[in-house]
Amino acid sequence: MSNITSSVQSSERASSAVVTAVPRIAVVVIAAYIAAQMIADITSVKIGEIANLAVDMGTFIYPITFTLRDLVHKVLGKRNTRVLIISAAVINLFMVIYAAWAASVPGDPGSDPDGSFTAAYSMVFGPLWRITVASILAEVVSELADTEAYHWFVTKITRKNQWARVLVSNSISIPIDNAIFAIGAFGALPGLQDHFLTLPWSVVWEIFIFNLIVKFAVTLVSLPMIYLTPDRDWDNETES
Repeated sequence: MSNITSSVQSSERASSAVVTAVPRIAVVVIAAYIAAQMIADITSVKIGEIANLAVDMGTFIYPITFTLRDLVHKVLGKRNTRVLIISAAVINLFMVIYAAWAASVPGDPGSDPDGSFTAAYSMVFGPLWRITVASILAEVVSELADTEAYHWFVTKITRKNQWARVLVSNSISIPIDNAIFAIGAFGALPGLQDHFLTLPWSVVWEIFIFNLIVKFAVTLVSLPMIYLTPDRDWDNETES
């Protein structure tokens, strides 16, 4: 009996140590990172016009994920950041699969007699898969690139001027993300020419340019977020 009690106490101490080891700010930032990606994927279905330029409406929320990623990297390290990027991609993929299934289910005649709500829901969430797949590909490639650039800067260049590491890493990852997303989500790619979200290449170019401007603007505004927590001990940070 004493062995069982001792084992339980040891497990409780281990669990307590794990909880203590994860800063509260990390929990908040991870939740915000995944939420921002999901909100951006859903709102990108709407193509708006601002300053006579076409823009997907997820543009104004998504760029903050790059600085949030940098903050996670700072708090939890390179390996955990990679895990977060892949986990967020899996969550977004599940979201689009579930949304597509929900859109395919017939509407209840009692709550939607003329089927207008069901049709509208299907029109919005039916094509969401293309947005999300393009977004997932852009997110994984660009944010892994952001991770490498951020890590290279703090380990090879300087650990001072934390704002500079965010600016450099985002300046590399944002154009990559922008190109993959704009072409993948809206371009007339083979087999997708007649898709609901396919836009003329002139409009795709407008989306690319406007997104680039907005994302860099959001990066500049969000730079101070990197100072929300003390810097980590980079001497103990591994390259893998």
